[in-house]
Amino acid sequence: MTTKVLLDAEARAKWLKREAADLGFDAAMITDARAPWEASARLKEYVDKGRHGDMAWMAQTLTRRSHPTAMWADARSAIVVALNYGPPSDPLQALEHRETGVISVYARGADYHDILKKRLKRLARSFAETTGEEVKVFVDTAPLMEKPLAERAGVGWQGKHTNLVSREKGSWLFLGVMLTAAELPADDADIDHCGSCSACLEICPTDAFPAPYQLDARRCISYLTIEHKGPIPQELRTGIGNRIYGCDDCLAVCPWNKFAERGREAALFHRPELVSPPLAELVVLDDAAFREVFAGSPIKRIGRDRFVRNVLIAIGNSGAPGLAQSAEAQLTDPSPLVRGAAVWALKQLRPDRLAELCEGALAVEADEDVRAEWVS
Repeated sequence: MTTKVLLDAEARAKWLKREAADLGFDAAMITDARAPWEASARLKEYVDKGRHGDMAWMAQTLTRRSHPTAMWADARSAIVVALNYGPPSDPLQALEHRETGVISVYARGADYHDILKKRLKRLARSFAETTGEEVKVFVDTAPLMEKPLAERAGVGWQGKHTNLVSREKGSWLFLGVMLTAAELPADDADIDHCGSCSACLEICPTDAFPAPYQLDARRCISYLTIEHKGPIPQELRTGIGNRIYGCDDCLAVCPWNKFAERGREAALFHRPELVSPPLAELVVLDDAAFREVFAGSPIKRIGRDRFVRNVLIAIGNSGAPGLAQSAEAQLTDPSPLVRGAAVWALKQLRPDRLAELCEGALAVEADEDVRAEWVS
């Protein structure tokens, strides 16, 4: 049984940061969970404009996201932890190899939700046992806005691409939050260091930023390849290139990355075979094979059909006629989402072959979205 130790606020804060470092976190900062903030108004405007797309949960949890105390009325302090997952090399280089797929850096290894939550729970449990104070932990999937909290705690600031940026760790940060009923001294909030730089806005292949510090998820490749469940809008497909899960362009181009050392445990998020996997090998995955390949990966959550849809879009953008046969083989896939993407891919690589198959395919195709792909 752990003996409770009564610590003053300053000692508790120092203990928390030391314990977080011992658990492998690269940063642990504290802010007042009760202080007013503008993040809720920005989120409401975002949802009101429909920029959240298919992510209905954002509208459904709008009230709970309005403030940390809406999640827990007794919360007094928020401890924001960060884990640096910086890649070993520039991820933009993989975009040049069009017959291979590009997976977002964060998804090239173990699921960060599991890693962060396990460590954060250990931190919270130790704090509760040591102080007797109540705690709650949150990692990404809960309706809590981590990035505004992280900015207020001094972990970094929200850049023009809306992601968190740190002068010491760049743009490659996973975030987690521990709320507590304990009163802890707050760290100084960070300030915006983006200056006149607009590299993250200019590099976006699908123009997903209507203005600095604003994101329209409906045009974002990360949203389109992960959250969006239907056919990807035709006007955005070529911009996706060979990105098959997420997009790192706006993160990778940030100048602050040059000051960031690779995370101490970044290898956890790096499976070499997922850096540039051949599209021809990915497109043939059935459900069982997909689950096996991506066991323990966040990619598994989107399911095989959505993933193969993404692979087929990449095949269509590859400019490699040798991949046309791979696309044609998926024209009879049980999933209409896959069949529709296969039609588009074949049209990009072998429009002559598509014309040969069109009449026969329309005679048996019942799905309206797929039929539209054939005749568009």
